[in-house]
Amino acid sequence: MIESDTIKLLRECDAGVRMGIDSIEEVLDNVKSEKLEKYLTECKEEHKKLQNEINEQLDKFEDEGKAPNPIAKGMSWLKTNWKLSMDNTDNTIADLMTDGCNMGVKSLNKYLNEYKAADEFSKDITKRLINLEEKLIVDIRKYL
Repeated sequence: MIESDTIKLLRECDAGVRMGIDSIEEVLDNVKSEKLEKYLTECKEEHKKLQNEINEQLDKFEDEGKAPNPIAKGMSWLKTNWKLSMDNTDNTIADLMTDGCNMGVKSLNKYLNEYKAADEFSKDITKRLINLEEKLIVDIRKYL
């Protein structure tokens, strides 16, 4: 049970971290503020570091991880591009990123509760990813 929950939790973290990186990359070219760009770039780099840790753990279990849900990814892309085509401002970017982070935090907390038997290392990675998302929300709040 521990191994099963650990793998499942790591897979969800893998999908979440990939979605986060993709979402940040999708908006970066539209950012006007250097400070907002810095927040997003730093967050993306931290996501990549966590992704490496997640992948190392998954490799130990000979698991390939999990890609983000294609429907969720497609809907995110549509929403982002539609909103930016209507209002290409840092405010819109901050709004989109805040929504995405909130969804990520909600999902990750759900999985943390669902996979209670996961090992402490995978729980720690999940909590660090949650904290990273929450920090970005606070950092970009002034752009809303």
